[in-house]
Amino acid sequence: MSDPLERIAAALERMSPAPLNAPDFDAADAFVWHVEPDRLEPVPQVNRVDMSLLVGVDRSRDTLLENTRQFARGLPANNALLWGARGMGKSSLVKAVHAAVRAEDLPLKIVELQREDLPSVSRLLNHLRGSEARFILFCDDLSFSHDDQHYKSLKAVLDGGIEGRPENVVFYATSNRRHLMPRDMIENERGSAISPSEATEEKVSLSDRFGLWLGFHPCDQDEYLTMIRGYCDAHGIEIDDETLRAEAIEWQATRGARSGRVAWQYFTDLAGRRGVAL
Repeated sequence: MSDPLERIAAALERMSPAPLNAPDFDAADAFVWHVEPDRLEPVPQVNRVDMSLLVGVDRSRDTLLENTRQFARGLPANNALLWGARGMGKSSLVKAVHAAVRAEDLPLKIVELQREDLPSVSRLLNHLRGSEARFILFCDDLSFSHDDQHYKSLKAVLDGGIEGRPENVVFYATSNRRHLMPRDMIENERGSAISPSEATEEKVSLSDRFGLWLGFHPCDQDEYLTMIRGYCDAHGIEIDDETLRAEAIEWQATRGARSGRVAWQYFTDLAGRRGVAL
């Protein structure tokens, strides 16, 4: 029988993940970060829409595009928080901006990080730090619940600690919340704290660490219809304005909402009925 310590050591060795090999950043322009074990999965084809099809976000589009160009050229750039109404193109804009800047032949790549994997971000940054490429680190639908401590890991990206955020990494996040935490959480902690003004400062100030705040607001009916018309034109689907208007308004009424996501869902249904592959 082998020594118990040897058996324990062997078991621990089997349990510990193998170190991540040096990533091949030439394999793709987009990657998804996974843990257990750590790995960067190349994404051959990113799921995105053309920037010209994003309606009603002109100011946010221009600001984010210019910030991203600066970063890709090796110039100073800010981390960005895209916040606001659901389904109004926040994540679509990030991916579209990456495609637009990459089309200018600038060495820009995008890495998607899940909110649940934020505790591993320091390991990810160490891999990105050693590359000559420049990276958008993208976290979609970022928010924190009452007992969530993941926000502490995010500071490694925004502030970088003693080592500093890698010069070749910028962080873009989307959220439905401007302060990344529920309003009732802010109020509850302020009400029960000895010093209410300081009770939630650490968490609320997290969003202050983003240099850019880009707000996304609900679209009006004209913008909603313009979105759908743009999709039809881009995919060669012919439909008269009166029919499109009647169907699209009925579609939004059944959903109880009007947004870019609802516009795309109606268009998907229309394309299916017309036998057009997307």
